[in-house]
Amino acid sequence: MTAGFERAKGGGAVISLSGFEADLLRSLESQLVELLRNEVAAPRDDADPLEALLDFSGPTTEPEDPVLARLFPTAYPEDEEAAGEFRRFTEGSLRDSKARNAALVIDQLEESGLPPLLEEDDTWVDVELDAGSAHAWLRSLTDVRLALATRLGIEDGDEDYWEQLDDEDPRSHVHDIYEWLGFLQETLVRALGG
Repeated sequence: MTAGFERAKGGGAVISLSGFEADLLRSLESQLVELLRNEVAAPRDDADPLEALLDFSGPTTEPEDPVLARLFPTAYPEDEEAAGEFRRFTEGSLRDSKARNAALVIDQLEESGLPPLLEEDDTWVDVELDAGSAHAWLRSLTDVRLALATRLGIEDGDEDYWEQLDDEDPRSHVHDIYEWLGFLQETLVRALGG
């Protein structure tokens, strides 16, 4: 298992991930991109740049998917009209930003030597991040953790429940991944604060 992120010379952070860990992270980030892009609110790549700047035709209602609703919470719960207007002007670009962060994680894992299909168990991937990339990773790790917490139904103060969950329960393994992502976040914050 990885020792987590460490401060890189000159700033930023560095991490050495096993092939399994890097591949798992790539898979989670890919699923996040897919979730973010498979919705009407995702910006179109073929749009004229000026048209894209002036396009405020985003969604006005909260997403039906609980993960998307958690990633894009309603800004004004007491004022449906104001909430809809706020969402219409912001959600598309927020989705695009989250998808770009996740894609950056995937690209940097692959640029660091993670093969498209992991076939060997003894592969290690060393990833070095500048400060900007490290912050993008931090934001994307947060998004993936929020997605997992929503799917699992994790709530504040329910640590005892998860500790007592039988190892045979598949949710136990997903919760372990959730905890591992938290470890990565914690070590990345520490490396950046250095």
